[in-house]
Amino acid sequence: MITLAAFSFSLVIAITVHEFSHALAATSLGDRTAQSQGRLSLNPAAHLDPVGTALIFFAGFGWGKPTPVNPFLFLRISPRQGMALVSAAGPISNIVVASLFAIPIRAGLVDTGGFGFELFGESANDIAGVILINMVFWNLLLATFNLLPIAPLDGFKAVLGILPPKSARGFARLEQYGPGILMMTIMLEYILPGPGILSSFINPILNLLTTVVLGGQVL
Repeated sequence: MITLAAFSFSLVIAITVHEFSHALAATSLGDRTAQSQGRLSLNPAAHLDPVGTALIFFAGFGWGKPTPVNPFLFLRISPRQGMALVSAAGPISNIVVASLFAIPIRAGLVDTGGFGFELFGESANDIAGVILINMVFWNLLLATFNLLPIAPLDGFKAVLGILPPKSARGFARLEQYGPGILMMTIMLEYILPGPGILSSFINPILNLLTTVVLGGQVL
């Protein structure tokens, strides 16, 4: 029960911080669209999608409401480069949050049963350890997943912003196919035997981030 509550709490916080950071970055660049819609807030209710929130509890994953951004309102920066910064703000914020919650673990202030922990098991044997481990893991996982260069994930717009103009125009044409490609990639992960494209991309990055942030590997 404690681990389920810690998992749900951690994912809600991770999504809230992620979307708030998009809103903060956009507002800082001159676009107040998100602010005018109440999204410049750390209140989870401002960011959680009803269906996405329900799935957190019933399916083990979920999502927040996309943060509204009008790149043509950005000041002193091109719309494409501004969107890259706004997109990058989400994953970066999750890594920062994970790093903060990792401090008590690295300092040895809580017992997590060692770094070979089980998120839903008993190896993290006190409540603080369970909560902290979940906060670190889900923030890093959300950051890593969003680095995928597939629309509508943050990685797509981040890549779009750093490509040369000609290459960016060609890459932008893939945006309309992004959701279908993403769903197919996720489905193949469960259908095909062995590591899929998704885990082959996520696991090395997640392990690297965990090693840096926590001092041990998750996967």
